[in-house]
Amino acid sequence: MSEDSDARALIAAIATKDQAALAGLYRLFEKRVFRFITSRLNDPFEAGDILHEVFLEVWRSAGKFEGRSTVRTWLFGIAYRKTMDRFRKMARVTLTDETPEQEDTSASALDLVASGQEAEHIRHCMDELSAEHRFAVEMAFFEDMPYREIAEAAEIPEGTVKTRIYHAKNLLKRCLSGRLGMRA
Repeated sequence: MSEDSDARALIAAIATKDQAALAGLYRLFEKRVFRFITSRLNDPFEAGDILHEVFLEVWRSAGKFEGRSTVRTWLFGIAYRKTMDRFRKMARVTLTDETPEQEDTSASALDLVASGQEAEHIRHCMDELSAEHRFAVEMAFFEDMPYREIAEAAEIPEGTVKTRIYHAKNLLKRCLSGRLGMRA
């Protein structure tokens, strides 16, 4: 059986409130969905909260899954919308000088150097993209998702996905050539 047919069977079982099926779907997609959310928020705690919101939405909405897309597309669409909702909510929050103390979990300087300067350049350029361009590129190239599925997940026309990826690739080329040109 393929991943999607297994996932569809799990969704059907979740629709009957089968908790074991939800646990199975969670195991199947948890790492990929978490990585996707974390890549947007750069905060693993917030990403964990959103991940649980995604699977709570799956629990509530499994009976409404129509099967017009793959389960993966449906899940990433939910994750994308939940993440964008969090961005909108954070934009309404006023910032103060008070910040909660938390341990710095960012990578050490040695880890960054070890990961290579090219990866740093790519990360920098990816961060420069708009959220819409970054979503399209990440789904197409990191999640190997077809344009049709990206369009379904983002609830936009497939032509818009193609246009976003085209422009994002050009922006990435320009950014990378500028950064690599600075080294020479």
